[in-house]
Amino acid sequence: MDSRRALTALIAVSALLAAGLPAAASAHKPPKSPVAHELASFAAPTCMSGCGSGSTIGPDGALYVTDGPGGRVLRVDPKTGAVTTFASGLPPAIPDVGIGGAMDVVFTHGTAYVLVTLVGPALGQPDVIDGIYRIGRNGNATPIADIGTWSVEHPPKTDFFVASGVQYAMQEYPGGFLVTDGHHNRVLHVTRRGDIRQLIAFGNIVPTGLEVHGWTIYLGQAGPIPHLPQNGKIVRFTPWSAATDVASGASLIVDVEFGPDRRLYALSQGIWDLPPIPENEGAPASANTGRLVRVTRDGRFASVVEGIDRPTSLEFIGNTAFVITLTGKVIRIDDVGRAHFG
Repeated sequence: MDSRRALTALIAVSALLAAGLPAAASAHKPPKSPVAHELASFAAPTCMSGCGSGSTIGPDGALYVTDGPGGRVLRVDPKTGAVTTFASGLPPAIPDVGIGGAMDVVFTHGTAYVLVTLVGPALGQPDVIDGIYRIGRNGNATPIADIGTWSVEHPPKTDFFVASGVQYAMQEYPGGFLVTDGHHNRVLHVTRRGDIRQLIAFGNIVPTGLEVHGWTIYLGQAGPIPHLPQNGKIVRFTPWSAATDVASGASLIVDVEFGPDRRLYALSQGIWDLPPIPENEGAPASANTGRLVRVTRDGRFASVVEGIDRPTSLEFIGNTAFVITLTGKVIRIDDVGRAHFG
């Protein structure tokens, strides 16, 4: 570059800096803060809890969520929030139980499968299957795996009072699906033909949400009541290895997902401040105390967004997080991957 061109370039950069405009230093902009807002609501007016539970991103890029009391799977447009019914006719949650019915949904090879729990013979419904249902092209649901009956016939070693268990989350996995049982404290492997086996069992740690990377399984743990922060964890394991800790320190972990830049995120449902008695087992955290957190390099949790009302499930599309709440709302959180945390 000759001296005249160099002088011209120097004057141009000086003018930009004097005007307070970014020149080549735009990479030093402060990171955006994640912004949360309600995208959609699918709760009936009379539903105070137990309306929202599991979710997934479908092959069409939309968000699919379960509605336990309604016996439905709903499609939510991630941009507009428009809600439509994708499938119905699933066994609904039993009134006054609090949770149950359709709990989670996954797609495999373009077909939707729904996890249904806390229904069936053990709950006084002799003609109802408690397990996994396949959704046909016409939206009808067909049971493919009777997890409730299997659980009654194969009780866990930990204490329980619901013989059929409380299956919480489902994840696609080689050979079929993984299913967590938060009451029987174990993870099951279920094939698409309905074969069921116990993959791993725990003490009283309340396994919840799932994420998979290859053969490695990441599992959220709510911890036993009273769900103390030190007992809220993510662990990882394979079918051939024991579980090891990934992160701990957030109360009542209910889901875990890989997000932007392959960083691991989790949902903490929040502060659990009820008396630690058996009657309160399974009760949710206090309202508006939930958090979206990210796993830090030193095995802890850093807050991304706080004040979420009883979250249950987490999904990502790019830098945007979608959180489902127990009261049947979808919270959209933008710019998650652009913020700096530990």
